[in-house]
Amino acid sequence: MSGNIDVTVENQLVRFVAPEPIDGNAVVEQLDGQRAGKMVIKALQRPRATLVIDPEGRITVHGTHRIEAARDAAKELLLRLGMADTGLKTELGPIIASFHFNTPMKVESIVGQLGAGEGHYDERLDCGIVSDKRHDLVLHIWGNGRCIVTEGRHPKMVAMAAVYWQSKFKELGIASF
Repeated sequence: MSGNIDVTVENQLVRFVAPEPIDGNAVVEQLDGQRAGKMVIKALQRPRATLVIDPEGRITVHGTHRIEAARDAAKELLLRLGMADTGLKTELGPIIASFHFNTPMKVESIVGQLGAGEGHYDERLDCGIVSDKRHDLVLHIWGNGRCIVTEGRHPKMVAMAAVYWQSKFKELGIASF
């Protein structure tokens, strides 16, 4: 049953902490960063990533799906600021992943079958949303079987959730696998 579900990591949220906090003002002045409230945003072309510097001087990298690419982006920022890239600590955040159930889904039925606490239908997005406490993630499921997972911690956990929900949806008659 699990052979037909391929999980793709779309984005890995990674935060880096340098030995010395990053000065957001220096990023704005020297590198044309953009201030957004207390945060500073800097888009890089190579490597392609968006960096957010928080008030504590930490770097959060968006737009990558590999940790190595995120680290390269953080190092690039440090080097452009004339700072050493040694001693950079990595903190992993949630991933955004996707997969396809390869069958139409009755997403409007999710709330009725699972109960309001676990699943609901989002009219604005036209998808069913499942808060999966078992795997500690959230699934957004569209009628064509496409699924986007947020708050995932590892691709293997997303794959386990996909197999579990495939079986559960078949059992409940939400999909015919």
